[in-house]
Order: sequence, then C-alpha cells, then structure tokens
Amino acid sequence: MLKRIATACCIALMMIASGTSAQTWPDKPIRFLMSAPAGSSIDVLGRTIADKLKDRLGQPVVVENKPAAGGTVATADVAHSPPDGYTMVLAFNGPLSFAPLLQKLPYDVAKDLAPVIITSSQPNVLAVNASLPVHSVKDLVAYAKANPGKLNYASVGNGSSSHLNMELFKSVAGFDAVHVPFNGSPPAVKATVQNETQMMFAVMQPLQAQVQAGALRAIAVTTAKRFPLLPDLPSIAESGYPGFEALAWNGVLVAANTPRPIIARLNAEMNAVLKEPDVQQKMHGFGFDLIGGTPEDFGSLISGEAARWAPVIKKVGLKVD
Repeated sequence: MLKRIATACCIALMMIASGTSAQTWPDKPIRFLMSAPAGSSIDVLGRTIADKLKDRLGQPVVVENKPAAGGTVATADVAHSPPDGYTMVLAFNGPLSFAPLLQKLPYDVAKDLAPVIITSSQPNVLAVNASLPVHSVKDLVAYAKANPGKLNYASVGNGSSSHLNMELFKSVAGFDAVHVPFNGSPPAVKATVQNETQMMFAVMQPLQAQVQAGALRAIAVTTAKRFPLLPDLPSIAESGYPGFEALAWNGVLVAANTPRPIIARLNAEMNAVLKEPDVQQKMHGFGFDLIGGTPEDFGSLISGEAARWAPVIKKVGLKVD
C-alpha cells in the first residue's frame, strides 16, 4: 500500500511539474535543428520560421545545421532530447518515412518523436547539366538507354526523396545511372553544374539560380499534374509515365512526451507564421507550397508515406549505399 501511495504521489508531482513548465514555457532559448545544410531549401525555410517565432515566443530560436547521414543525426538528436519543447527539428521525408525502411536507426519515429506541424510540400524537379543534349524526359530516357554507363546522378543524401525519386524513375523508365549521394543540396547541385554528375532530383530552391544562369536545365516535376508555382514544367506523369507522383515535404517535430500544451503552442504559432503574407510571398518565390495543419495531420502524413513507399522500395530493391 505504501508503495502504491508513493507511486501515486510521484505521478502527481510529475503532472504538476509538467503543467507548471508548460504554463511558463518558453523561458529560455530554443534550439531549432535543421536536417539539411546551410543554404539548402530546408535551411531557408527553417531560418524564416525561426526569425518569426522569436518575436511570437519572446525567446531566441537558435538555428543549428546538422545535415549528416541524410538528416537522421538531427532527427536522432531531438528524439533523445528532454521532452520540454526546447529542442525541435525541421525534418523532411527522408529521416521520417524513408530511412526507417532502409536502415536501422537510433530512434523510432512513432515512439521517440512527436509531430508538431507540416511546414511545406513541393515537387522535386528533374534537372540535368546544360551540356547534356536533352530537353525533355523523353530525350533523357533515350539518351540514357543509348549511352549505358555514362550517366551519374546526384542526390541530396541516401534515403532522401531525391534519391528515391530517381530510383523509381529509373525503374519505370528502364534505364540505369550511378547514384552519387551528397550531404545536402548545395554540394549535389555543385557536382551537377560541374558535370561530375549529369542529373538530379531536388526541390526548386537550390536549383533556381543555376537554372536561371543556364548551367542546369529543368525538364520536369514529380507532381501528378503541373505544379502551379512552376507552370512551365511538365510532370513526369504527363511525359509518358502516368501515375508517377512523389512529393518532397517537411515538418517540425519535438521529443515524444513533450507536454501537449507546448506542442499546441508551437503548432498555433507556426500556423500563424506560415500564413503571414511576407512569408507566403518569400517561400512561393522558392517554389514552396506552405501547408500547416494539426500535429495529427503531420503524424498521418509520416505513417502514410512510409506505407506508400514500402512496396516501392521493396520492388526496386533499394538499399542505402
């Protein structure tokens, strides 16, 4: 009986402490980890959100880039952090829905992380080095088949959407190319500009300047239909591969067991940030479709994408290089 009373008292004290901390939160700076390197699309979006959040929360939101291992290092850091809302991560589909299907991770997405909000969703863009004599998906497939062993493709990391998109495209189109993974979009784009790799999938933001400069040529997007923010680019689906659809998305998470009031506060403030006109204008310029919504929406997206890609990964026989 004494043990039961003691246990009940401990639980009550923990609940009181949790409620008190949630009411006074935040009272110190917040770490905001980026699962991608500086200059990447994730970094641009994350820093924009952090700058707005500091005023709304009344505390500094300190951005820290931890792009190693395809974003799984940053995600693991948050999964193992105290559940107090002072450490959060902006992660993409790679470390959340893809990597768990490809390798053993130091965290369990469902058990160790708590979704806060979906921040954005956008297509990957298929881009090629401008010296390649191709101007369409049809051209690229024909060139790849006529020149076996001559094409390398860059990705922004093992298990990323840019990696899986190309493997799926290779499978449905029936050509081969060698995968060269990089630690984020900046070095992957650089390698493709320098013709070390000849093509890649990436979101538009890191590609945009090089496409405008004529160093890269964008030829298609991965949405089922044309993407409204990039209306001049055909989809891969309409270019001869119906049913091809693959979005790049990202969102914010904290450690599991973070008090619900803290998650609700973060969710409300970030939803408000994503709706601010200047944020919308800036992010639309980079090709972002800002989403928002509830923590439950994000949780459903993570599990749903894992379920959708599991048979694809199995069929393609994809493994982390």
